[in-house]
Amino acid sequence: MSFGRLDRSLGAQPMSDINMTPLIDVMLVLVVIFIITAPLLASSIKLDLPTTDAATAGDAPTSVTVVMDAAGQIYLKDQALPLDDLVRQLALSAQANPQTEVLLRADKAVPYGRIVEVMGAAHKAGLNRIGFVADMAAPPPDAPAAKAAAVKP
Repeated sequence: MSFGRLDRSLGAQPMSDINMTPLIDVMLVLVVIFIITAPLLASSIKLDLPTTDAATAGDAPTSVTVVMDAAGQIYLKDQALPLDDLVRQLALSAQANPQTEVLLRADKAVPYGRIVEVMGAAHKAGLNRIGFVADMAAPPPDAPAAKAAAVKP
């Protein structure tokens, strides 16, 4: 009796190539997450800024941001400073560029007298350009409804 030749199959061979598509997908998702969260981490001091319809971002060539929290504490570059140290730091900025603008971010609970003290410190340091940072006011909730009602015949 002749049974013939018995061949053995070798089975599945190991894959020697790495599939890069899942790795690239994960990396792109991480990049998108970092792009979205990076602006949220710009300032670590929590404030309740006043709102206005005229608040727009300025195009100042150089600026220094001074932050005042609700307790009236002054921050420069996220570090708490007394008023006389603020004058020294602002004077250094004025020496580097006399056209430096001071962007004042003050909580709406800060008394006006404390804000004027910081403005005087900036003026004393030689910086005369002061801008106030505020949030954009939300549009009135019934404004689109009024426009839609005016369009309907």
